[in-house]
Amino acid sequence: MQKEIVLFLTTTPYSFENTHTILKLADAALRKGQKVRLIASSDGVFSIVKGQVPKSLAALEDLVGRGMRVDI
Repeated sequence: MQKEIVLFLTTTPYSFENTHTILKLADAALRKGQKVRLIASSDGVFSIVKGQVPKSLAALEDLVGRGMRVDI
């Protein structure tokens, strides 16, 4: 059974660079062939809403297209 990397995002889109960091970590893990899941909760949900963080939705769509699972 392959292990899965789970990333948990709960911070607001503009207070921290966590959204950018999470997306970069997910990208790197997927490139290495790892299974990745993003859990967005609380204010972290706003980081993946259209228009909130520049380019984050496009990056998220790319990662999902490459196999990342997202739970909200």
